[in-house]
Amino acid sequence: MTQNIFIGGGGDDYSVQQFLDLGYANRHGLIAGATGTGKTVTLQILAEGFSAAGVPVFLSDVKGDLSGLAQAGSPTHKLHEPFTDRAKTIGFDDYSYASFPVTFWDMFGKQGHPVRTTISEMGPLLLGQLLGLSEAQEGILNIVFRVADEDGLPLLDLKDLQSLLVWVGENAATLALRYGNVSTSSVGAIQRRLLVLENQGAADFFGEPALALSDLMRHDTDGRGIINILAADQLMTSTKLYATFLLWLLSELFEELPEVGNPDKPKLVFFFDEAHLLFDDAPKALLDKVEQVARLIRSKGVGVYFVTQNPADVPEDILGQLGNRIQHALRAFTAKDRKELRQAAQTYRENPRFDTEEAIREVGVGEAVTSMLQKKGVPGVVERTLIRPPSSQLGPIDAANRATQIAQSPMAGKYNPRLDRQSAYEMLAARSENAAIAAADAEEKADADDSPAELREYNSARRYTGKRVSRSTAKPRKADAEGWGDAIAGVVMKELKGTTGRRIVRGILGGLFKGR
Repeated sequence: MTQNIFIGGGGDDYSVQQFLDLGYANRHGLIAGATGTGKTVTLQILAEGFSAAGVPVFLSDVKGDLSGLAQAGSPTHKLHEPFTDRAKTIGFDDYSYASFPVTFWDMFGKQGHPVRTTISEMGPLLLGQLLGLSEAQEGILNIVFRVADEDGLPLLDLKDLQSLLVWVGENAATLALRYGNVSTSSVGAIQRRLLVLENQGAADFFGEPALALSDLMRHDTDGRGIINILAADQLMTSTKLYATFLLWLLSELFEELPEVGNPDKPKLVFFFDEAHLLFDDAPKALLDKVEQVARLIRSKGVGVYFVTQNPADVPEDILGQLGNRIQHALRAFTAKDRKELRQAAQTYRENPRFDTEEAIREVGVGEAVTSMLQKKGVPGVVERTLIRPPSSQLGPIDAANRATQIAQSPMAGKYNPRLDRQSAYEMLAARSENAAIAAADAEEKADADDSPAELREYNSARRYTGKRVSRSTAKPRKADAEGWGDAIAGVVMKELKGTTGRRIVRGILGGLFKGR
């Protein structure tokens, strides 16, 4: 296996080969550029390079073009001659067409194997961001998660969360004594947001079996890394769900993978396309979490590459963690554009042969300004680079080919049957049912009571005629005094057997254990 990935040719005549050193590939990277400048092809050739080097890849296919990685390019393609000419120009002597091992995933289960996680694994912070909750509403969501943990109520899918929110709302007064104020209006607002999320298809995402991270880190029989492609064209209609899912996946990798230090090559490379969606209107707590993941996940052997139109889309604290950079053309039509272009140029190590700002503005399609980490992690001098042509098919494969790939995948059948084991929804429903049975039993016992009707009504506090059994004025005997506790217990049981008592039982238990 090679220890670097060929990116393209630099220098005045594009003959100076540019490489990405695998030893520094886990120090993250950036692919940026305006629409139509070649970012997708750059992502494709990097995925090919990592796979050939034995590094598994995860990427999102926003436009549907990247499925072509599963099929070799063709000499009959209209770009065959330009590709071969480019390969000669940059010294890519062993250029040939090839397919790569691919696994297709889809949150909705239509264009790939289903991807799921549980509500508990998502956690209140990411879920609150996904729902766009206020600070007060996030507080209630945290209460719901705490109650679920303390009462042993697994939160697996949306109906679990919805039913527990109902329970929390019904018991707001009791919970407020321990956790603080629980506003039923805020509970209702969260429920409405969940309904919107459900209508967007999130019900397919939350549940079991949950995605096993090991299934994203596989190799084929030749030792090549599997390229995991998430179909994101439909998912992009819900941008918050898309961004939150990818951030959740990064967080899971960060929390579950062991420390490996500085490996010879990454254990997994993660491409975050349309990265600006992650940072738009994100609260500080979420940005801090992203920065923490970006800073520390490299020691887990994971490289993260953000793909976006403008480097300014990425917060500075995170941008500073991205050592390997491929900058396609940026347009400067406004004063703001020119300022951002200047700022982007200033982040590169200068090359005396050309002006970086001017180069970023002038590079053509398929060309980019690049800077890769070198020995000891030092940024390389910026170069104007002609990106190498892809070996796999440019553009998507057809639906029949995709279906064949999915059917023959080792993941076929593992995630398709959805599981619905006992969780919060079923447990709360069972409590409600048991409470109803207990109330019915109490009613039956009351109906079987052979006491006179007037006495039963009197004991249930519904008859106040004054007609009652006369009370003895004699002093109680000692034995009667000793048994006063039993007497009081008997009165309580008789009241519970009465109609009013039965209503009390239904009111308390029904409120506590209503399942939906």
